[in-house]
Amino acid sequence: KINVYDENVLHSGCVTATPSGQTQHCSCLRKHLTSARGQHTPVPPLTQTLQGYLKALEPLLPPEELSHTRRMVQEFGRPGGLGPHLQEGLEKRARRTKNWISDWWVQWAYLESRQPLAVHSNPAISLPRRDFNDWRSQLVFASKLIAAVLDFKAKIGQLPVEYMRGKPLCMELYPLLFSSCRIPGPKHDYVAHHGNARRSPTHITVVRNYQFFQLEVYNSDGSRMTESQIRGQLLRIRSQSWKTDKEPMGILTSEHRHTWGEAYNRLLRDKLNQESVRMIETGLFSLCLDSPVLRISDEKYASRKAAQVLHGGGTFSNSGNRWFDKTLQFVVGEDGSWGLLYEQATAEGPPITNLLHHILEYCEKPDPKKAPLVPLPMPKKLYFHIDLDIKRDIEQAKQNLDILINDLDVNVFNFKRFGKELPKKHNLSPNSFIQVALQLAYYRVHNEVCPACDIASQRMFQGGRTEYIRSPTNQALKFILAFDDRSESVRHTSNKQLFHLFLSIPKIFMDTAYGLATHWKLRTGQVPTNTDSVMCFGPLVPDGYAVCYNPQADHFHFSVTAFNCCEETNAETLARTLKNTLCDLQELLQPTV
Repeated sequence: KINVYDENVLHSGCVTATPSGQTQHCSCLRKHLTSARGQHTPVPPLTQTLQGYLKALEPLLPPEELSHTRRMVQEFGRPGGLGPHLQEGLEKRARRTKNWISDWWVQWAYLESRQPLAVHSNPAISLPRRDFNDWRSQLVFASKLIAAVLDFKAKIGQLPVEYMRGKPLCMELYPLLFSSCRIPGPKHDYVAHHGNARRSPTHITVVRNYQFFQLEVYNSDGSRMTESQIRGQLLRIRSQSWKTDKEPMGILTSEHRHTWGEAYNRLLRDKLNQESVRMIETGLFSLCLDSPVLRISDEKYASRKAAQVLHGGGTFSNSGNRWFDKTLQFVVGEDGSWGLLYEQATAEGPPITNLLHHILEYCEKPDPKKAPLVPLPMPKKLYFHIDLDIKRDIEQAKQNLDILINDLDVNVFNFKRFGKELPKKHNLSPNSFIQVALQLAYYRVHNEVCPACDIASQRMFQGGRTEYIRSPTNQALKFILAFDDRSESVRHTSNKQLFHLFLSIPKIFMDTAYGLATHWKLRTGQVPTNTDSVMCFGPLVPDGYAVCYNPQADHFHFSVTAFNCCEETNAETLARTLKNTLCDLQELLQPTV
């Protein structure tokens, strides 16, 4: 097993293995890996970092607390003090590494977190329902989807370099999407990437009725299996997985990371379990064949569909059809629902969006190849030896996951009154427009502004991942207060500033203001795609919200989540207030009187 963030692994991405085990070099991929070379992530000057920190606190703190924090910041940043010393260490690190922040970010934001991956970490993308409602059509679409993903994987070496505002973006993540898996550890997790092995994996994992299967997706000559070949194999898997009386092994991966880590070690004591787990971890990706989403009403179907992809709907539904540590899990339900669940330590929004775009385009084309008339080996069922300890672990995990799922309220809606073209007509950024709407909606529900974070890409730098944009700003606060006052007319977009505070823990970070500034009550994410999909994930804090949005030309897709255990927060209330707020902002931009 290789740590995915090892420098050598990232650079060996241009050496791939064919199914027959031969290595082939891809100069195109090497070009991608070097496209952002030389553009190393800069270390912001200390004064800029500290000013940014205070600026982020201004809308959140009363004057006397802000004065106290300002004095602490001044002491921290004085010449000869701890701040300049730590800044010097950062600059030294930046000089000898290609990206001084990315591995710290991945370690802190993901791998050191002990929270369950289900709900708390793994994002789900729910896509428009396909036009079928039976298991036969489910398998037809699932075979098409598998073929589409394999086609995308084959093209990774030839993908054109992506650009943002004229700057090339780092492409290092693409080769790492496949044959990757997060592994639980006692204090922190790590990511194992098996795609660079001498003999690269040639199988995927299919799970149905809580039972896992190893499905080879390449023929003996190295060619990819056709859709009809894959469909025939999926039919065989279905015939071997009629009953749901098996123990849902995948439930274990939904546990608190320390708890799962201990169960993982117990599980791997047995050789049979070791082999089955390894097949899941090394597979190119996983396919989850789910039973239908419980349909109560058309209004709530979109929310239930998104929740199903996110966590499986509970232990009496499809949650046993997940292995939450796996980097890519495609979900296909019998009712036409489908989507993707992914693990963030290796994957993130833009590459995932491009993968889904490729799948949707591929699904519009007819099956390009006829199946060769060769007998195929039976898909291999993965068995587990379950002793009393593992049985106890599974029962505990089932209880904990059901509690978590029942605690999460998911509200997905389509705002149809207008889309991103409206703010663009008024020279406003659609993303900033929505961010202000979210802050205003939160203020209307809770009568306060709150620390909020929006995801920003850093792929314009070599090895760049993501970071948080901190908001609200003073401008946003003034706008919010003035808007509902109606005594003055103010028009602002949020002026967000990115800053980095990856330092030790001196007094400045023990200050209550720092705790307040990083207690993200509003976790947001814009995932723009060319289809009516919506991303969904849980809040970062128990008394917070998570809001994802996909802006289209004439409408917006939103998902809002909150925990039921918090009496102050309510996903439906925030969603309803957000709709009204967007209408009010439209009235501001286009007065009807």
